[in-house]
Amino acid sequence: MAQVEATTERIIAADAEAVFDALADYKEVRGKVLPAHYSEYEVREGGDGEGTLVHWKLQATSKRVRDCLLEVTEPTDGQLVEKDRNSSMVTTWTVTPAGEGRSKAVVATVWDGAGGIGGFFERAFAPKGLARIHDELLANLAAEVEN
Repeated sequence: MAQVEATTERIIAADAEAVFDALADYKEVRGKVLPAHYSEYEVREGGDGEGTLVHWKLQATSKRVRDCLLEVTEPTDGQLVEKDRNSSMVTTWTVTPAGEGRSKAVVATVWDGAGGIGGFFERAFAPKGLARIHDELLANLAAEVEN
């Protein structure tokens, strides 16, 4: 099994603290900025960064739906880590300043890919598909905080 990784980034016209706070707000903001690929969104514990437990289904393709139950931690300032209890998937969100009134948001997801020919196709196509989904989420987040 090889590890598969998808990374996306975006410059957002809002300060890093505001972007991070919006991203870490699972009660109000996160559900609003998720693209249509996500369904059954539910905050089960917490709701503000560290200690949050959140559920959703992610439909990456017409046939591939991943049932996710994510534990949220904040290992360092400006960073959220979502670890899926149902798989090896880990998503790390990092928000850093990028000049006055701007920030850079980076999302990186890694997971243990399948073996064999299925794994080959997963490594070839899944990162691009997930990057598109994350790009849409970051665009929605930008629209939410750039006011």
